[in-house]
Amino acid sequence: MSFVTKEKLFSKNFFVTYGLLVGGCFVFALGAVLLVEPYGFAPGGTYGLAMVFHHLWGWRTETTALCMDIPLLIIGILVIGKKFGIKTMLCTFLIPLFMWILHNTHGYDSLIEPGISDMNLFKNQLLAAIFGGIIYGIGLGMVFKSRATSGGSDIISMIVNKYFHISMGTAVVIVDGIITLSTVIAFGDWKLPMYSWIIIFIESKIIDMIIDGASVKTIMIVSEQLEPIKEVIINDLERGATLIPAVGMYKGEERNIIYTTMTRREMVTLRYKIAEIDPHAFINVIESSEILGEGFKNIKE
Repeated sequence: MSFVTKEKLFSKNFFVTYGLLVGGCFVFALGAVLLVEPYGFAPGGTYGLAMVFHHLWGWRTETTALCMDIPLLIIGILVIGKKFGIKTMLCTFLIPLFMWILHNTHGYDSLIEPGISDMNLFKNQLLAAIFGGIIYGIGLGMVFKSRATSGGSDIISMIVNKYFHISMGTAVVIVDGIITLSTVIAFGDWKLPMYSWIIIFIESKIIDMIIDGASVKTIMIVSEQLEPIKEVIINDLERGATLIPAVGMYKGEERNIIYTTMTRREMVTLRYKIAEIDPHAFINVIESSEILGEGFKNIKE
Protein backbone atom coordinates (compact mmCIF):
# COMPACT_ATOMS: atom_id res chain seq x y z
CA MET A 1 0.00 0.00 0.00
CA SER A 2 1.56 3.31 -1.02
CA PHE A 3 1.46 6.11 1.50
CA VAL A 4 2.18 8.90 -1.02
CA THR A 5 -0.99 10.92 -1.63
CA LYS A 6 -1.91 14.09 -3.51
CA GLU A 7 -4.63 15.94 -1.62
CA LYS A 8 -5.73 19.08 -3.44
CA LEU A 9 -5.15 22.09 -1.18
CA PHE A 10 -8.30 23.03 0.82
CA SER A 11 -10.37 20.33 -0.88
CA LYS A 12 -12.72 18.07 1.09
CA ASN A 13 -10.14 15.28 0.94
CA PHE A 14 -7.49 17.68 2.25
CA PHE A 15 -9.53 18.59 5.35
CA VAL A 16 -10.57 14.96 5.99
CA THR A 17 -6.98 13.74 5.67
CA TYR A 18 -5.43 16.35 7.93
CA GLY A 19 -8.35 16.19 10.35
CA LEU A 20 -7.63 12.47 10.77
CA LEU A 21 -3.94 13.27 11.15
CA VAL A 22 -4.34 15.85 13.93
CA GLY A 23 -7.10 13.91 15.68
CA GLY A 24 -5.09 10.69 15.58
CA CYS A 25 -2.04 12.42 17.09
CA PHE A 26 -4.14 13.77 19.96
CA VAL A 27 -5.81 10.41 20.65
CA PHE A 28 -2.42 8.65 20.63
CA ALA A 29 -0.98 11.24 23.05
CA LEU A 30 -4.02 10.86 25.30
CA GLY A 31 -3.58 7.10 25.49
CA ALA A 32 0.15 7.46 26.15
CA VAL A 33 -0.24 9.95 29.01
CA LEU A 34 -3.28 8.42 30.74
CA LEU A 35 -3.15 4.68 30.02
CA VAL A 36 0.37 3.58 29.09
CA GLU A 37 3.13 5.68 30.64
CA PRO A 38 1.92 5.71 34.28
CA TYR A 39 1.76 1.89 34.47
CA GLY A 40 5.28 1.21 33.19
CA PHE A 41 4.08 -0.30 29.91
CA ALA A 42 6.26 -0.03 26.79
CA PRO A 43 4.14 -1.13 23.82
CA GLY A 44 6.89 -0.70 21.27
CA GLY A 45 8.09 2.27 19.31
CA THR A 46 10.29 5.16 20.27
CA TYR A 47 7.65 6.27 22.76
CA GLY A 48 7.81 2.88 24.47
CA LEU A 49 11.58 3.18 24.85
CA ALA A 50 11.24 6.82 25.93
CA MET A 51 8.80 5.78 28.67
CA VAL A 52 11.32 3.24 29.98
CA PHE A 53 14.02 5.94 30.02
CA HIS A 54 11.59 8.24 31.81
CA HIS A 55 11.04 5.77 34.64
CA LEU A 56 14.75 4.94 34.87
CA TRP A 57 16.33 8.37 34.66
CA GLY A 58 13.50 10.90 34.74
CA TRP A 59 13.87 12.04 31.12
CA ARG A 60 10.73 13.63 29.68
CA THR A 61 9.06 11.07 27.43
CA GLU A 62 8.07 13.45 24.65
CA THR A 63 11.53 15.05 24.43
CA THR A 64 13.37 11.71 24.36
CA ALA A 65 11.02 10.28 21.71
CA LEU A 66 11.43 13.38 19.56
CA CYS A 67 15.21 13.00 19.61
CA MET A 68 14.85 9.42 18.35
CA ASP A 69 12.12 10.23 15.82
CA ILE A 70 13.98 12.88 13.83
CA PRO A 71 16.62 10.48 12.35
CA LEU A 72 13.87 7.94 11.55
CA LEU A 73 11.85 10.73 9.91
CA ILE A 74 14.75 11.43 7.55
CA ILE A 75 14.92 7.71 6.66
CA GLY A 76 11.16 7.66 5.99
CA ILE A 77 11.41 10.66 3.65
CA LEU A 78 14.23 9.01 1.70
CA VAL A 79 12.47 5.62 1.39
CA ILE A 80 8.80 6.49 1.02
CA GLY A 81 8.74 10.02 -0.35
CA LYS A 82 8.33 13.73 0.27
CA LYS A 83 4.54 13.65 0.67
CA PHE A 84 5.01 11.03 3.37
CA GLY A 85 7.58 13.31 5.03
CA ILE A 86 5.31 16.35 5.22
CA LYS A 87 2.55 14.49 7.05
CA THR A 88 4.83 12.48 9.28
CA MET A 89 6.79 15.61 10.13
CA LEU A 90 3.52 17.05 11.47
CA CYS A 91 2.94 13.92 13.56
CA THR A 92 6.53 13.89 14.77
CA PHE A 93 6.02 17.31 16.36
CA LEU A 94 2.27 17.21 17.12
CA ILE A 95 2.40 14.11 19.35
CA PRO A 96 5.09 15.49 21.71
CA LEU A 97 3.27 18.84 21.73
CA PHE A 98 -0.02 17.19 22.74
CA MET A 99 1.82 15.06 25.32
CA TRP A 100 3.47 18.17 26.78
CA ILE A 101 0.06 19.89 27.06
CA LEU A 102 -1.54 16.81 28.64
CA HIS A 103 1.38 16.29 31.04
CA ASN A 104 1.13 19.88 32.23
CA THR A 105 -2.66 19.62 32.50
CA HIS A 106 -2.91 16.17 34.06
CA GLY A 107 0.24 16.35 36.17
CA TYR A 108 3.72 15.02 35.53
CA ASP A 109 6.27 13.68 38.00
CA SER A 110 9.67 13.24 36.35
CA LEU A 111 10.41 10.22 38.54
CA ILE A 112 7.03 8.47 38.69
CA GLU A 113 7.38 4.84 39.77
CA PRO A 114 5.65 2.56 37.26
CA GLY A 115 2.55 0.88 38.66
CA ILE A 116 -0.63 1.87 40.46
CA SER A 117 -0.90 5.28 42.09
CA ASP A 118 -3.62 7.76 43.04
CA MET A 119 -3.05 9.63 39.74
CA ASN A 120 -3.85 6.56 37.62
CA LEU A 121 -7.09 6.46 35.67
CA PHE A 122 -7.54 2.75 36.48
CA LYS A 123 -6.46 0.86 39.58
CA ASN A 124 -6.13 -2.34 37.56
CA GLN A 125 -3.24 -2.81 35.12
CA LEU A 126 -5.15 -5.24 32.90
CA LEU A 127 -7.97 -2.74 32.38
CA ALA A 128 -5.41 -0.04 31.61
CA ALA A 129 -3.73 -2.33 29.04
CA ILE A 130 -7.05 -3.19 27.34
CA PHE A 131 -8.23 0.41 27.07
CA GLY A 132 -4.71 1.57 26.26
CA GLY A 133 -4.69 -0.80 23.26
CA ILE A 134 -8.07 0.50 22.11
CA ILE A 135 -7.06 4.16 22.37
CA TYR A 136 -3.64 3.55 20.80
CA GLY A 137 -5.27 1.61 17.96
CA ILE A 138 -7.81 4.35 17.27
CA GLY A 139 -5.13 7.04 17.29
CA LEU A 140 -2.68 5.15 15.07
CA GLY A 141 -5.49 3.92 12.81
CA MET A 142 -6.56 7.52 12.18
CA VAL A 143 -2.96 8.51 11.45
CA PHE A 144 -2.41 5.58 9.06
CA LYS A 145 -5.79 6.29 7.43
CA SER A 146 -4.44 9.74 6.53
CA ARG A 147 -1.56 7.96 4.75
CA ALA A 148 1.00 9.05 7.32
CA THR A 149 2.65 7.60 10.40
CA SER A 150 3.13 8.75 13.96
CA GLY A 151 6.88 8.58 13.36
CA GLY A 152 9.45 6.49 15.19
CA SER A 153 9.27 2.74 14.69
CA ASP A 154 5.98 3.18 12.80
CA ILE A 155 8.16 4.32 9.91
CA ILE A 156 9.85 0.92 10.03
CA SER A 157 6.38 -0.72 10.11
CA MET A 158 5.32 1.19 7.01
CA ILE A 159 8.50 0.21 5.16
CA VAL A 160 7.84 -3.45 6.07
CA ASN A 161 4.24 -3.01 4.88
CA LYS A 162 5.37 -1.45 1.59
CA TYR A 163 8.02 -3.97 0.61
CA PHE A 164 6.76 -7.21 2.20
CA HIS A 165 2.98 -6.64 1.76
CA ILE A 166 2.22 -7.39 5.40
CA SER A 167 -0.87 -5.70 6.85
CA MET A 168 -0.13 -2.56 8.83
CA GLY A 169 -1.44 -4.07 12.06
CA THR A 170 0.77 -7.14 11.67
CA ALA A 171 3.80 -4.99 10.81
CA VAL A 172 3.28 -3.00 14.01
CA VAL A 173 3.17 -6.25 16.01
CA ILE A 174 6.41 -7.50 14.47
CA VAL A 175 8.32 -4.25 14.97
CA ASP A 176 6.98 -3.29 18.39
CA GLY A 177 6.63 -6.72 20.01
CA ILE A 178 10.36 -7.07 20.60
CA ILE A 179 10.73 -3.56 22.06
CA THR A 180 8.43 -4.42 24.95
CA LEU A 181 11.08 -6.75 26.36
CA SER A 182 13.07 -3.68 27.41
CA THR A 183 10.75 -3.37 30.41
CA VAL A 184 12.05 -6.69 31.76
CA ILE A 185 15.62 -5.42 31.56
CA ALA A 186 14.66 -2.10 33.11
CA PHE A 187 12.31 -3.25 35.87
CA GLY A 188 12.80 -7.03 36.14
CA ASP A 189 9.03 -7.59 35.93
CA TRP A 190 7.78 -10.11 33.34
CA LYS A 191 4.19 -8.90 33.79
CA LEU A 192 4.93 -5.55 32.13
CA PRO A 193 5.79 -6.90 28.66
CA MET A 194 2.79 -9.24 28.89
CA TYR A 195 0.52 -6.25 29.48
CA SER A 196 2.32 -4.41 26.67
CA TRP A 197 1.72 -7.33 24.30
CA ILE A 198 -1.99 -7.12 25.13
CA ILE A 199 -1.87 -3.45 24.13
CA ILE A 200 -0.06 -4.27 20.88
CA PHE A 201 -2.49 -7.09 19.97
CA ILE A 202 -5.60 -4.97 20.54
CA GLU A 203 -3.96 -1.98 18.87
CA SER A 204 -3.16 -3.99 15.72
CA LYS A 205 -6.75 -5.24 15.38
CA ILE A 206 -8.16 -1.73 15.79
CA ILE A 207 -5.67 -0.35 13.24
CA ASP A 208 -6.66 -2.92 10.61
CA MET A 209 -10.34 -2.34 11.35
CA ILE A 210 -10.01 1.42 10.84
CA ILE A 211 -7.85 1.12 7.71
CA ASP A 212 -9.90 -1.63 6.04
CA GLY A 213 -13.29 -0.36 7.23
CA ALA A 214 -16.25 -2.22 8.64
CA SER A 215 -16.54 -5.94 8.00
CA VAL A 216 -18.13 -6.69 4.62
CA LYS A 217 -19.65 -10.01 3.58
CA THR A 218 -19.66 -11.58 0.13
CA ILE A 219 -22.73 -13.82 -0.20
CA MET A 220 -23.58 -16.54 -2.75
CA ILE A 221 -27.15 -17.87 -2.67
CA VAL A 222 -28.63 -20.95 -4.36
CA SER A 223 -32.40 -21.08 -4.17
CA GLU A 224 -35.55 -22.01 -6.11
CA GLN A 225 -37.07 -18.67 -5.06
CA LEU A 226 -34.72 -16.20 -6.73
CA GLU A 227 -37.31 -13.52 -7.55
CA PRO A 228 -38.51 -12.77 -3.98
CA ILE A 229 -34.92 -12.91 -2.71
CA LYS A 230 -33.92 -10.47 -5.45
CA GLU A 231 -36.70 -8.11 -4.30
CA VAL A 232 -35.35 -8.19 -0.74
CA ILE A 233 -31.79 -7.41 -1.85
CA ILE A 234 -32.67 -4.64 -4.30
CA ASN A 235 -35.74 -3.00 -2.71
CA ASP A 236 -35.41 -3.68 1.02
CA LEU A 237 -31.63 -3.60 1.48
CA GLU A 238 -30.97 -1.38 -1.56
CA ARG A 239 -27.99 -3.44 -2.64
CA GLY A 240 -26.99 -4.69 -6.06
CA ALA A 241 -26.54 -8.34 -7.03
CA THR A 242 -25.39 -10.48 -9.95
CA LEU A 243 -26.91 -13.68 -11.32
CA ILE A 244 -24.28 -16.29 -12.19
CA PRO A 245 -25.38 -19.24 -14.40
CA ALA A 246 -24.33 -22.60 -12.93
CA VAL A 247 -24.97 -26.35 -13.24
CA GLY A 248 -25.53 -28.57 -10.21
CA MET A 249 -23.02 -31.43 -10.26
CA TYR A 250 -25.29 -33.95 -8.49
CA LYS A 251 -28.29 -33.80 -10.85
CA GLY A 252 -26.83 -31.76 -13.70
CA GLU A 253 -29.63 -29.19 -13.38
CA GLU A 254 -29.09 -25.61 -14.60
CA ARG A 255 -29.66 -22.90 -12.02
CA ASN A 256 -28.65 -19.35 -11.17
CA ILE A 257 -26.55 -18.24 -8.21
CA ILE A 258 -27.07 -14.83 -6.64
CA TYR A 259 -23.78 -13.05 -5.93
CA THR A 260 -23.92 -9.96 -3.68
CA THR A 261 -21.92 -8.01 -1.09
CA MET A 262 -23.19 -6.17 1.98
CA THR A 263 -22.41 -5.24 5.55
CA ARG A 264 -22.66 -7.67 8.44
CA ARG A 265 -25.90 -6.08 9.66
CA GLU A 266 -27.48 -6.31 6.21
CA MET A 267 -26.34 -9.92 5.88
CA VAL A 268 -28.13 -10.89 9.09
CA THR A 269 -31.34 -9.26 7.82
CA LEU A 270 -31.04 -11.03 4.46
CA ARG A 271 -30.40 -14.40 6.13
CA TYR A 272 -33.61 -14.21 8.14
CA LYS A 273 -35.59 -13.05 5.11
CA ILE A 274 -34.28 -15.97 3.04
CA ALA A 275 -35.18 -18.38 5.85
CA GLU A 276 -38.80 -17.17 5.54
CA ILE A 277 -38.83 -17.30 1.73
CA ASP A 278 -36.97 -20.57 1.15
CA PRO A 279 -35.91 -22.64 4.20
CA HIS A 280 -34.06 -25.02 1.85
CA ALA A 281 -31.84 -22.33 0.29
CA PHE A 282 -28.06 -22.74 0.29
CA ILE A 283 -26.10 -19.67 1.44
CA ASN A 284 -22.32 -19.24 1.38
CA VAL A 285 -21.04 -16.25 3.39
CA ILE A 286 -17.44 -15.16 2.79
CA GLU A 287 -15.52 -12.62 4.87
CA SER A 288 -14.25 -9.79 2.63
CA SER A 289 -11.49 -7.59 4.01
CA GLU A 290 -12.19 -4.81 1.52
CA ILE A 291 -14.79 -3.98 -1.14
CA LEU A 292 -14.13 -1.17 -3.63
CA GLY A 293 -16.76 0.38 -5.86
CA GLU A 294 -20.21 1.95 -5.80
CA GLY A 295 -21.96 1.58 -2.46
CA PHE A 296 -18.71 0.85 -0.62
CA LYS A 297 -15.27 2.48 -0.50
CA ASN A 298 -14.40 4.79 -3.39
CA ILE A 299 -11.94 2.95 -5.65
CA LYS A 300 -9.89 6.17 -6.02
CA GLU A 301 -9.23 6.51 -2.27
